[in-house]
Amino acid sequence: MLTGSLGMLPSASLGEIDPSTGVRRSFYEPVHGSAPDIAGKGLANPLAQLLSFAMMLRYSFDMAEDADLVEKAVEKALDSGKRTGDIMVEGSTLTNTDGMMNEVLSALDHLAR
Repeated sequence: MLTGSLGMLPSASLGEIDPSTGVRRSFYEPVHGSAPDIAGKGLANPLAQLLSFAMMLRYSFDMAEDADLVEKAVEKALDSGKRTGDIMVEGSTLTNTDGMMNEVLSALDHLAR
């Protein structure tokens, strides 16, 4: 598989549903893990974490509409042309972790209206 950037890959480990509680044991995280080498530098791409959160909404909390909103907000943020360094391409605008989060939050705000 060609992934492009680990900063774009959400993941979920989904267990079976416990028949007595109806709860699925699950674990969600971006594929890149904690990236301690860039921690605190504002370089991390937050999108995989947000997309992992969308998976949690969808698969653990049965909140598909909310998951769709998060996924659409990520898409709109990317459509804005802002990019963290790991996904930077010619013609885009470089931003940091906070800048990318602000793009997603702004998109989410517009979508939720």
